[in-house]
Amino acid sequence: MIGVKYHVTLPVAAGALFVAIPYSISLVAQWLYGWPNKPGYKKYTEALKPRRIYCLTRAVLEMLKYLQYGKLYFQWKSWYKNVNNNKHCVKGITFGRRGNKLDLYHAPSMGQSKTELIPVIVFVYGGAWGSGERSTYCLLALQMAKELSASVICPDYFIYPKGNVLNMVQDISDSLIWVRENGHSFNLDKDNIVLIGHSAGAHLCALTALFLVECVDELFIEQSQQREITNSIKGIIGLSGVYNVMDHYQHEKIRAVEYISTMHKAMDGIENFDYYSPTVLLQRLNKNKLKRVPPVALLHGTNDIIVPVESSLKFSEVLTSLSIPVSLYLLPKMDHTKIVTDLMAPERHFYHTVFGCIKQEYRKFIKPC
Repeated sequence: MIGVKYHVTLPVAAGALFVAIPYSISLVAQWLYGWPNKPGYKKYTEALKPRRIYCLTRAVLEMLKYLQYGKLYFQWKSWYKNVNNNKHCVKGITFGRRGNKLDLYHAPSMGQSKTELIPVIVFVYGGAWGSGERSTYCLLALQMAKELSASVICPDYFIYPKGNVLNMVQDISDSLIWVRENGHSFNLDKDNIVLIGHSAGAHLCALTALFLVECVDELFIEQSQQREITNSIKGIIGLSGVYNVMDHYQHEKIRAVEYISTMHKAMDGIENFDYYSPTVLLQRLNKNKLKRVPPVALLHGTNDIIVPVESSLKFSEVLTSLSIPVSLYLLPKMDHTKIVTDLMAPERHFYHTVFGCIKQEYRKFIKPC
C-alpha cells in the first residue's frame, strides 16, 4: 500500500511543481499587470504558451532575492522618519509645474562658508518608470553628499500611470530649474550640476539632458532657459541604465515580461521608442548641438540580468563615434540592484568600488575652486 501511494503522489507532485505552480504564478502576474496585446481570445492563448509561462515565472521568482534587502529597508525607513536626522537634509520641498517634492541633503561643508558655493548632484532613482520614491534613497543621498562633498537633491517625478516619460523629463527639468532659481538659499552652485541616475533614472537623466540640448518645445521651457540649464549640467553618470528603448524591449521579450512591464505603457506605445531613446536622439543632433552634450560616465554590472551590460556598451560606442567624452566602467560580479543599494552604507560589499568610479568621474566634471 505504501508503494502504491508513493507512485500515485509522485506524478501529482511533479505536476504541481512543473505545471500548476508556474501557470498560477505567471497567470496571476499577467492578470495583475497586463495581458499580451493581442485581439480577442489570442491574448489568452499567447499568455498560456509554455515558453512565456516558464520565462515569466522565472522573472517573478527572481524578485524573491529582494528579500535580502529587508534589513536595509527598515534602516532607511527608520532614518527617514527620525526627526533628529533633519539636520542633514531638508525634506519635502515643493517644486515644478506638478507640485512634486524633492529632498535636499547638505554637503559636509554646508554652513562653513557664506561665500563658497557648493556643487549640486541631482540623483534620479529608477523603478521601471512605474515605481519608486525619494525617501527610499535617503541613505544613498546622505553618503553621496559625504563622499563627493556636494549637496544632493533627490526629486520625485510623476511615475506611470500618473505620468508618461515626457512628464517625467519635464519633472526632472523642473528640479534643475528649482536649483537655478532657489539654490542661493542653500549656497548651491547653480552652474555646477551633475546628474546621476540608476536604471530608468539613468535613462531619464540622459534623455532630459538631450531634450534640453535640442531645446524641444514639449518641455514648455523658454529656449534661452533651456540653454542656461544645459550649460549648468557638467556631467551625467548613469548606473545600469537603459539607453535604447527598443533594444531593452527585445530583452524584455526574451524574459517574457514585455506585457507586464510598465516601460511600453510609460512610453505611450512602441511607436515612441525611438523618440525616447538617447542613442537614437544623439544621432539626430547637428554638430553645434553635439558640442553642448555634457560628458558621460557609464557604470554597469556584468551580472545584470534586468538591464544587460550591452545597453551601456552600445551607448558608449555611439557617444564615442560622435566625439562626446565618455567613460565606461564594467563592474564584475555586480547585478542590477547592488550597484545602487550598496551605495547606502560603507560596510556593503561594493560601496567603495562604485563610489571610487563615481568620484573619479565627478572630479573630472567639477573642477576644484
